[in-house]
Amino acid sequence: MAMNVDAPARALEPTDLPAGQKALALAGTLLGMLLAALDQTIVATAGPSIQRDLDIAPSLYTWITTSYLVASTVCVPIWGKLSDAFGRRRILLAGIGVFLLGSALCGLSASATQLILFRAVQGIGSAALFTSAFTVIADLFTPAERGRFQGIFGAAFGLSSVIGPMIGGFVTDTVGWHWCFFVNLPVGAIATTFILARMPPLRRAQARPLSLDVAGALTLALFAVPLLLALSLGRLEARAGEIGWPWLSWQVGALFGAATIGLVAFLAVEGRARDPIVDLKLLRLRVVAAGLAVNFLAGLAFLGAIVFLPLFMVVVAGASATSAGMTTLPLTMGLFVANIASGQIASRIGRTKPVLLLTVAGACAAFLLMALTLDVDTTEGAVAWRMFLLGLGMGPAIPLVPLTIQNAVPPAVIGAVTSLSTFFRQMGATMGLAVLGTVFAASLQVPGGGAIGGEGAGPSAALLAHLDPASLLAFKRSFVDAVARVFWFATAFQGAALVAVLLLPNQPLRGRPAPPPAAHE
Repeated sequence: MAMNVDAPARALEPTDLPAGQKALALAGTLLGMLLAALDQTIVATAGPSIQRDLDIAPSLYTWITTSYLVASTVCVPIWGKLSDAFGRRRILLAGIGVFLLGSALCGLSASATQLILFRAVQGIGSAALFTSAFTVIADLFTPAERGRFQGIFGAAFGLSSVIGPMIGGFVTDTVGWHWCFFVNLPVGAIATTFILARMPPLRRAQARPLSLDVAGALTLALFAVPLLLALSLGRLEARAGEIGWPWLSWQVGALFGAATIGLVAFLAVEGRARDPIVDLKLLRLRVVAAGLAVNFLAGLAFLGAIVFLPLFMVVVAGASATSAGMTTLPLTMGLFVANIASGQIASRIGRTKPVLLLTVAGACAAFLLMALTLDVDTTEGAVAWRMFLLGLGMGPAIPLVPLTIQNAVPPAVIGAVTSLSTFFRQMGATMGLAVLGTVFAASLQVPGGGAIGGEGAGPSAALLAHLDPASLLAFKRSFVDAVARVFWFATAFQGAALVAVLLLPNQPLRGRPAPPPAAHE
């Protein structure tokens, strides 16, 4: 029998578990999520050592990350649907198992091809870890209680971007880059122990056994993989020794064409599937459609700050190149504070829309402030407090959008809609990096001729060191203009996200305790 998504969602009661068991179940889930979150930043720090040791060609270097992200993004909706069918614990354990297998194989890699392939295996496992984090919270707590915990999970994800580079640098310098992957194994073992010992199955009763939507999974991959590859490989101009093609080339056009065919096939398959990966009826709910739009549009803007502000700090504000990885610390701290505070506030007032309106508008204002005020005289300190404000504005959408959507759908599809929320955000981030990178590359010329690469790559320190003062100042002014254009686009994306927030219904969170009766006079 088809699910009636137009019917009011029945109240979701929290699982009847002791507080201690809930805490241990959350601890195992959090450790699983941190495995995937830390891995990305640890490996990024170890990247140069990996490249030297395995003699990876510059044209293949970005594929260490690209293969991971493509595999993870494609698999997020699939894992979400599987968790609805088979229970959170099984899927979380399966995801940890795949991730740890990929980690061990990455650590044993002896060539670039092996490492890229095994990073994709890691990405497949990481998708289960990311999508399980917020769905487990949804199973253990009422919507009114979830905000506090989802904010903590979101803050932990942001904090990983601070401690990850530290761990990666220490491990690489002491025992070698292989252990940046092997270190996942003991953490994964601890997470598995918590989950096996204390986590309930968290599987809801189904009126009938659910069937696997194999055709949906295949057509989803046919859509998402070519699209993500096109966005990753598109360049303003092709350069010798670099993998990629100009945006108007037939190769990129063919990838976009394949993605279009895949999308049409996916929609056709899902419209007839007995148990689709994505139930298209869910998209008729205004809260789901608007929530997914918020995540996609916010994702478009998000990497503008992550990628281009560190470049600005090094090239224009004069931050040390050796500490470039730490230049996003103020942004991360803003994300950390906002995630925790927004979850607490949403739970306390019983609604998410007012918090989302305030914070998404704040992020839009922060992007606009960046676009209007950055110049060649801007100091590290001046950029830092702007980055902190930006983090305060961008952070709350990470936990609150999934919470808003979960609050409006039946419990049986919480895993599916939560994974869709993650999928749309990751797709937005990938597309945003491609768009903003192209805007940046089109606006800036490397001194001496030639364009900077379309993924936000900056000029080398050696190149800048050989410029005379007048040429360096002219280049910095050009760089400021290019970054300002990026932030104008980011402002527009964030403004569109604010419009999407306005379309969200202002629903109260279910499961709030009833107020005490008024005292009689």
